[in-house]
Amino acid sequence: MGKIIAIGGGEIGRPGYPVETTLIDKEIIRISGIREPRLLFLPTAADDSESYVETVHKHFGENLGCVVETLYLIKEKPGNKEIQNKVFNSNIVYIGGGNTLKMLRVWRIVGLDKILLDAYRKDIVLSGVSAGAICWFRYGSSDSRRFANPNAGLIKIKGLNLFNVLCCPHYDVEADRKLHLKELMEKTPVVALAIDNCCAIEIINDSYRIITSKDGPNAYKVYWRKGIFYEEIIEKKEAFSPVAPLLSR
Repeated sequence: MGKIIAIGGGEIGRPGYPVETTLIDKEIIRISGIREPRLLFLPTAADDSESYVETVHKHFGENLGCVVETLYLIKEKPGNKEIQNKVFNSNIVYIGGGNTLKMLRVWRIVGLDKILLDAYRKDIVLSGVSAGAICWFRYGSSDSRRFANPNAGLIKIKGLNLFNVLCCPHYDVEADRKLHLKELMEKTPVVALAIDNCCAIEIINDSYRIITSKDGPNAYKVYWRKGIFYEEIIEKKEAFSPVAPLLSR
């Protein structure tokens, strides 16, 4: 089995923005079991943005004590063996936000999708925000089309399917997320996990809990059953709960 922390959204200190997810990020580090873990950052969804890389190095490296390395898949063209070595030599993989659809397309071309599934089985912590939350689940609610057309609507995309549910990030801060998810789930025969900014779902082996970096944010279980729509706040508890009931209607 493995370890996942999927964050609905939030800032980590890019220029002009605050740091919002520190408590969640410290939990990512804690469950690695290593005091100064090796963290591999994948900025694929942001087109390998150097400013994003600098922000991650400052936040996770200088401020939180990780040894940060970056895996570029767009600016550079590493071979499969090099990608494997970088992933398997890390304790944490952290996926940044951006264009989820493009990111997953690149991953599948270079074989990173399969490597990350192996990393999960090797107990490497898999984590990320927004696109880095969506990718671990079977489906995601994504704004990827807006990178080419700002007026485009949200779409359903296919993730890596570690869990047979749909993930919807930014549930509290993007106005069209709730209505789109309600309509989307009427035709999607699984449960959705909708996550507010500064909130994350932590899944370790067969158990989960909801964690936040400030008071207020929530995660929700969203689904249709017998023609009735349900949007249920997932209870926050210190202890972990079995994940199977969370993933079923």
